[in-house]
Parts: sequence; C-alpha cells; structure tokens
Amino acid sequence: MDLYLLMAIVSLADSMAKRLELKSGLQGETLVRKGMMKGRRKPSPQIRIAPDINILKIGGHGVIDYGREVMHPLCTEIGTLSKKHKLLIATGGGGRVRHIMDIGIDLGMPTGVLAELAGKISEQNAIMVSILLSKYGGTRIHTGDLLELPMLLKLGILPVTHGTPPYGLYEHPSRSGMIPPHRTDTGAFLIAEVLGAKNCIIGKNVDGLYTEDPFKNPDAELIRDITAKELIRMNLEDMVLEPMVVELLKDAVHIREVRIINCHKRGNIEKAINGKNVGTIIRAE
Repeated sequence: MDLYLLMAIVSLADSMAKRLELKSGLQGETLVRKGMMKGRRKPSPQIRIAPDINILKIGGHGVIDYGREVMHPLCTEIGTLSKKHKLLIATGGGGRVRHIMDIGIDLGMPTGVLAELAGKISEQNAIMVSILLSKYGGTRIHTGDLLELPMLLKLGILPVTHGTPPYGLYEHPSRSGMIPPHRTDTGAFLIAEVLGAKNCIIGKNVDGLYTEDPFKNPDAELIRDITAKELIRMNLEDMVLEPMVVELLKDAVHIREVRIINCHKRGNIEKAINGKNVGTIIRAE
C-alpha cells in the first residue's frame, strides 16, 4: 500500500475518533448528569416577558357550560376589568371534553390522540369567549402568539386562548388510566410561568379547594391556604384542580402561587387580582 495513502487512512481514522465540539459552558455534557449545574456560574435571572399580566382560566365544565346566565355577566365583568388590569383569558373544555374522552377511551385511542381531541374543544370555547368579549377588544390568539403579547396589550387587545397545552400527540403517558395529565388548568399555569405573569387565577364553580367534592358532601372543608407539598401529602381522592398543576408549582420560577376562585360570584376576579383573601391559595412552599 502506498505510504501516503496509509498515512491518510490513519489520519482519517484518528479524526473520526474525536468528537467535534463547539466551545460552550456545557461542552461535552450529556444534559442529564445530576451534578451538571454545580460549580457553574449563577445563571442570569429568567426574563419576565409580561410581568403585569393576570392569567385567568375560565373552566369549561364549571363556568362556560352554564351558558348565558353565567357567561354574559361574567364577560361584562371581565371586559370592564380589562380596562384597569392586563388580562389573558384561557378557556377550558367542559362537558364535550368528557364526552369525546369517553368515546376515545372506549375505542382504545392512545393518550396523545385523546389530548389532540380535547384540545380542539377548548379551542372552540376560546372562539366563543373571544366573541363574547369582542366589544372589549377580545381577540382569539394561538399558542404561537404568546410572544406577541406585549405588543397586543399595547394595542388594547384582550387576548383569549385555549388552555390545552400543545403537547398533542406527544402528551405524557398518564400514571393511571389514559386521561392526558396536562389539561387546561395546567396549560394556564404554564402560560403564566413562561410569561412571568403577575397572577395565575383558576376560575371554577366552587369557592376554592375542598377536602372533598362539596356537591357530594356539603360538609366538606374549604382549604384557604396550603402549600403544594402539603396538598400532595393529603392525597385527596378528588380535587377541583388538576394534580399536575400542584406538581409543577413546586419547581416553578415565576409563579409561586395559584389561586382558585368562584367565577360565578361577581367581584371575586378583581379581589384575586389585588391579592385579597378570596378562594384558595396553593403556594409553592
């Protein structure tokens, strides 16, 4: 074999054995090593994209499904508040989600497909709520529009989006059963966290979080203030809030508390925005 050809082969083999790296603080890291962040310089504080905005999630099952009797006065209240406070409305799915989930489970649909189907319904509710709020600047926005919020708010727009987070077919497998764990409460929380919002308020048809379903047990105790860890330890059989919100709250950077209020009672939203004692507060710690 020609000497020069042999040297070229050896050189090529040597170069192929070396990883081509770009100089960075994470050079050579697997990104899963437990002690990866130890010893590194303190990271910059995360930017709060919209620190003055209040994320208000309107439940589908607990609020929207009640129709005009609840929604018309509620939208008047929200529209009036939007002139004083920056708001983003996230919508839940409601009874139609339960219907499509039941059919999907019966047909053996994977969890990711169930998430896709549920998301379509909360989108329908977002369209209807944005129309109800249209005279106050209500405008339906999509997930990709969230980074445009600073501009949209300056234009006087009252943004309305669906609460289902965009995991879609990539939804995490459920720990039990097939119901997608990331639903509209979780989506509202994740929106608030990434925006660095002022508040994350979850609107329901009850006065807050109870030890049991108050519609089944009128003597159930209302929990006014609790930490995420305390709530997880209680291991409640049923909650008015998606369990995933409580899990995520423990590690959140910007949103360190979530408030659950009764949207059927006028004045509760503004009280929650202003930090008044209303509903239930779940704190990160």
